[in-house]
Amino acid sequence: MNYMFQPGFLGTKAPFFMDFVTLIVALLPLLVGMAISFAKNRKYSLHARVQWFIFIVSVIVVSYFEYGVRLGGGYETFVQNTHVSHNYLFTVLVIHIIISVLTLGIWASTLFRARSDAAQGGLPGSYSKVHKKSGIRTFIGITLTSLTGIWVYLLLFVF
Repeated sequence: MNYMFQPGFLGTKAPFFMDFVTLIVALLPLLVGMAISFAKNRKYSLHARVQWFIFIVSVIVVSYFEYGVRLGGGYETFVQNTHVSHNYLFTVLVIHIIISVLTLGIWASTLFRARSDAAQGGLPGSYSKVHKKSGIRTFIGITLTSLTGIWVYLLLFVF
């Protein structure tokens, strides 16, 4: 696992694993947007499979990130080389964590509920409006998670 802490590929002070995770997080709204476009084009089965795939990969990437942070010495180690106020950075990090945890819950709930509703014949159909609203909330949360994750990355490794 030594490769995780080699210099990253984005040209910052970040180690490889942080660059990798940040790239995935930055692409996440685009990937989910693509999956949503499948539903808009009535490719519901593809929409469902892609959403589940993106969700599972995201959980794996977050686990990889957490492992890297713990192995790398934790929060204190990564904030040592930043020139940003630690209070400001900590506040942004807490906001990011709150948004991302809530989003993960909403996303999981939306996926499991959709699977149940589809099995009962409610999707597409009578549950579509509720599912669409949950999907919009999920997409907004994913976008905010992405933006705040990039913000934390910039504060830690660029500024």
